[in-house]
Amino acid sequence: MTEIIENLKQIEHQIEIAKQRVNAKQAVQIIAVTKEVDVNRTEEAIEAGLVHMGENRPEGLLNKLDSIKSDVSWHYIGSLQTRKVKQVIDQIDYLHSLDRLSLAEEIEKRATKRVKCFLQVNVSGEESKHGLTKEQALDFVKQLEQFSKIEVVGLMTMAPFTEDETMIRQVFKQLKQLQQEVSQLNIPNVPCTELSMGMSNDYEIAVEEGATFVRIGTALVG
Repeated sequence: MTEIIENLKQIEHQIEIAKQRVNAKQAVQIIAVTKEVDVNRTEEAIEAGLVHMGENRPEGLLNKLDSIKSDVSWHYIGSLQTRKVKQVIDQIDYLHSLDRLSLAEEIEKRATKRVKCFLQVNVSGEESKHGLTKEQALDFVKQLEQFSKIEVVGLMTMAPFTEDETMIRQVFKQLKQLQQEVSQLNIPNVPCTELSMGMSNDYEIAVEEGATFVRIGTALVG
């Protein structure tokens, strides 16, 4: 647990420095991505003070929920198959991968409470990544006004895995710009005030560009 505490202190310190560099004021929530670690390691993360946990598979999520009774927020950060919606949708606090109408319809049908969702946007255009294009995202949110179980709290993206900081920054900058465009549509269930972007290798750049949630696995919990 000491290791996680030290990692967390270092990450929080780096986030504060990143905010100071650009005079950013937003609060930044750290999601501990626990998909690669066991229940014990996840409980250590919670004991270290982390309150946002990220899982990317129904099996992993449900296994942890069976064992962990702590009052934390669970984030589903992987692509969610429509047929698996009923397994997880009432168990999570946030979904980071809303990217198609069929998924929205299944959530509407299965959820018993309103679900906070991030639209997944494939800003970089990589074929290996899920998500809407920027143009599709603007059209898609307009279709979501009728869904009572969905609240689009923000947008999510993944930058290319590269050491080219200019390329990474450009992706995050474009997501921030799109978030502002969506927010200005003034759709009641689409406040779109949050940005889920940045992982272990690029969270500092993401924070500089406006991230409010960063998803950190390796650098935090291993």
